[in-house]
Amino acid sequence: MPIWEVVVSVQFLENIDDLLTRLREVYRELHQQPELSMQEHKTAERIEAELAHLDVEVQRIGGTGVVAILRNGTGPTVLARADTDALPVDEQTGLEYASHIEGAMHACGHDMHITTLLGALELLATNTAAWSGTYIAVFQPGEETAQGAQAMVDDGLVDKIPKPDVALAQHVMSTQAGTIGTSAGPVLSAGDSLKITVYGRGAHGSMPHNSVDPVVLASSIVMRLQTIVSRETRPGQFAVVTVGALNAGSKSNIIADRAELLLNLRTYDTAVRENIMAAIERIVRGECQAAGSPKDPEFAYYDQFPLTDNDPDVNAKVTEAFTEFFGAEAVYETEPYTASEDFSRLPNAFGIPYTFWFVGSVAPEKYRKAVESGTVAQDIPANHSPFFAPEIDPTLEIGVQTQVVAALSYLAKE
Repeated sequence: MPIWEVVVSVQFLENIDDLLTRLREVYRELHQQPELSMQEHKTAERIEAELAHLDVEVQRIGGTGVVAILRNGTGPTVLARADTDALPVDEQTGLEYASHIEGAMHACGHDMHITTLLGALELLATNTAAWSGTYIAVFQPGEETAQGAQAMVDDGLVDKIPKPDVALAQHVMSTQAGTIGTSAGPVLSAGDSLKITVYGRGAHGSMPHNSVDPVVLASSIVMRLQTIVSRETRPGQFAVVTVGALNAGSKSNIIADRAELLLNLRTYDTAVRENIMAAIERIVRGECQAAGSPKDPEFAYYDQFPLTDNDPDVNAKVTEAFTEFFGAEAVYETEPYTASEDFSRLPNAFGIPYTFWFVGSVAPEKYRKAVESGTVAQDIPANHSPFFAPEIDPTLEIGVQTQVVAALSYLAKE
């Protein structure tokens, strides 16, 4: 039976207006009370309160992670994930439900992710005649710092829940509301941050001949790092190497004894990623040797995000269901984003396939006008902006529906 017939035949949408009214309030409350990565204590409690009236098994995994298991007979097991943390951003949207917490904001839509997954879970829990199997809703903390998925895995996620057959996740983006972007293969880049410490020999600023100047050394490294993408990566192959910070010294007449560089790397290919890391370390060591550095450089990798690489078969199945339900005009093939996510650590821990898609959140007319005038970058606040503000309607309803439709593409009864 086609997905749209399943949804309509069991009147999934009969009480959707009442559900959406409640979910809008949940969303506003979550938006007003953002919590930073791995500190989502009240958020977890709020999620648990919403789950209390449903016939689901609830447990905490990974500190502030919440997992709800909805069992409904035999059949496939589907895991759906929403992230829950906020960003250290001061909100400037001017919304009546803007953040009440100074220095914290849901500037990437994770509050919308929570709310849509709660809505999907409720619709599935109250329409069990339409499907069979097990639905696992994972509310994951700490996505922004790449800590949360690993924390859940380290806390025994694989042993504490049934093994899923497939994993699903979605993300709101600053694209047109009512549209859904899917793609097979790499859809979000792997991301790595790196702190490099190089050593010199300190001296008086008037006596540079007595020094090994780490500022000059670090500057040479920054310039040479630019050749990794331009000269060591095949043309057309995606890679980013950014030096986000260079810190050394504290006074104009003192030559410091060390410098610190902070780098960020983005790649779509594991081999490219490894080659870039090796090239960085080779260049840094070579420049240190050329400068006569008295001590070997130090490398510390952190905030490391895995590649999000959608399984072609899962993506095709879910995309077909979206197209069937929403119409071909609403579903498009997205280009890969250079942003990064830690979602894939969950399915990777189980060794199962997954797909990750995007849901638009900008009022259609506003987005169309920006496209027509060529001012999308100027007029449409992107994720992580202090002005980022998804349109609650229709984003919330579409987000709930995408979760349900994706799940039913595996769980719906014939």
